[in-house]
Amino acid sequence: MTQIATVEEILSGGYATISVPRKSACGHDCEECAGCGMTGAAIYTKAKNDIGATPGQKVVVESSTKKLLGVVVLVYMLPVIFFLLGYFLSEGLGESVRYIIAIAAAALTMIPIVLYDRHARRNDTLTYNIVRLF
Repeated sequence: MTQIATVEEILSGGYATISVPRKSACGHDCEECAGCGMTGAAIYTKAKNDIGATPGQKVVVESSTKKLLGVVVLVYMLPVIFFLLGYFLSEGLGESVRYIIAIAAAALTMIPIVLYDRHARRNDTLTYNIVRLF
């Protein structure tokens, strides 16, 4: 996946701090809408700076789509799957009990999500590479 970012600071070891504008389903055309209150939100992260970009430059950054899709499945699909499993596997119980079990099963998925988040932060699992100037 490629995105446009701004180089904020040069770090040691051939890395740079970049700011990547946050994307959402609405497209964030904030000048036209501003309905959600998210004006100018950005994510700051570290990127490999092989091209020698300097602070203030707009660059194209690339991240591993495969790793990103794995995170999407973990964060969005796992709770839905566990909710449905909890609901359908508790057949024969009262309806309110089935919903409680389903919600508890979905909430239980927060454990692997938080553990993976900690692992990813420690090991720089989701990395960006600056590929060219914009």
